[in-house]
Amino acid sequence: MRDFRDAKVMAQTLRDAFTAKGAPITHSESLELVARTLVFHDWNALAARIQSERKRPDAEPRRLPGGKPAWPEIALDTAILDGYVGFYQHTDNFVMTVTREGNQLLARLTGQSPVPIYPESNIEFFVKVVDAQISFITDASGRAVSLILHQNNRDMPMQRIDAATAQRIEGTRAEKLKSQSPSPGTEAALRRFVDGLISGKPNYAEMSSEVAEAIRNQLRELHSELEPLGSIRSIEFVAVGHRGEDIYIVKQDRGARHWRIMLDLKGLISAVLFNEGL
Repeated sequence: MRDFRDAKVMAQTLRDAFTAKGAPITHSESLELVARTLVFHDWNALAARIQSERKRPDAEPRRLPGGKPAWPEIALDTAILDGYVGFYQHTDNFVMTVTREGNQLLARLTGQSPVPIYPESNIEFFVKVVDAQISFITDASGRAVSLILHQNNRDMPMQRIDAATAQRIEGTRAEKLKSQSPSPGTEAALRRFVDGLISGKPNYAEMSSEVAEAIRNQLRELHSELEPLGSIRSIEFVAVGHRGEDIYIVKQDRGARHWRIMLDLKGLISAVLFNEGL
């Protein structure tokens, strides 16, 4: 039986249910609904309760990179661990592969090396080398149907896929890396995206729900940073990144940035970020 400590997993399950019925809601809205269901005033109140429950008096918490506390791992039966082994897709070019070596689960993101993940509960795992956590969402048999990667203040849901689909995605990425050619539409999408941030009126319909939510939360900061640099003067393709994203230099009147962008199969922006300067 899940309780308030599993709130983020419950929120993702709720969001999936609404989406399946044709009434999608944002992750923030699902968190608020879960908080009210558990008789808390709002998500902030529930989050504070979760934090207080993690402050166990009988143990000194282990520290993650950056000083964030995390409790020591627990032992899980290999039968439980085997329910999490498999492939999970976040975007059309981005896969997490979960494997087991003995009693240890390892997770590998596209373009990265595998890292051990350690259980805090039956469904909650953490990474020691970086500040990241993984929540598995299971069916009645205990087999994971999806997971949520919690990292950099983001909750990134990933649906389970079969091995053939994962192999196809990895193969497509490998071919793109070899060709070092941009995906069709990324330059035009990036131009519209940056123009929208400069004007303060981005077109959220051209973004995935996760990207749109992140931009809504950061719009004020992004607009205040990019608007003073003026209009776009040029966009130049640089390379394909290790995850298959297209890297561009966007030059504005008074500055330039490296931008990384990915589109999904629907042509929506599924990932985007920039580095200051060149």
